[in-house]
Amino acid sequence: MKILKEIRDKGPEADGLCTETREAARAVAFDEDGRMPVLFVGKHGYHKLPGGGIEAGEDVMQALAREMKEETGCSIEVTGEIGTIVEYRTDWNIKQTSHCYLGKIVSKGETAFDEGEKENDFKLVWMTLDEAIETLEKDQPANYYDGGFIRERDLIFLKQAKILKEKRIT
Repeated sequence: MKILKEIRDKGPEADGLCTETREAARAVAFDEDGRMPVLFVGKHGYHKLPGGGIEAGEDVMQALAREMKEETGCSIEVTGEIGTIVEYRTDWNIKQTSHCYLGKIVSKGETAFDEGEKENDFKLVWMTLDEAIETLEKDQPANYYDGGFIRERDLIFLKQAKILKEKRIT
C-alpha cells in the first residue's frame, strides 16, 4: 500500500525516538445514500475516521472488520486501498502505521463502544465525504497533541479518498 505521508512532532530525529510500534486499520466507507460514518470525540471536540489498532492474532482486514463493527455497527466490503500514513509521536514514544481502505457498507447495526470510547464521549455521525472534509478542517481539538495528529491523518485519508472516488467516476 502506498505511503501517503509521514507525520512527526519533531524532525527526522523522531524516527529513532519512537521505540514502540502500533499498526491500525481505518476505513472511509459509504452507504447506499453516499454517506459515511464518522466518529465525534465529544470530550476533546474533534472528529475521526472509524478504525483502530490491530490486535494480536489479527490481520489488517480482520482488525478493520472488528473496528468497523464496534465503532459504527456496520459491516463493510472493502473496495480499494486509500493508503498508509505513519505517525511518529515522540511524546508517547510510538510509531503508528495506519492503513486506510475504501469500502461499501453492506449492513448497519448498533455501536459497541469500549470503555475508553465511552469516557471520551464518542458519538457516531453520518455525513457525505465533502461534509467530512469540511468538518475536520474546522475542528479545533481540545487535546491538540492527540487530536492534532488524528485530524491531520484523517484529512489526508479523506482527501485521498475523494481523489480516488473522482477517478472512478470520470
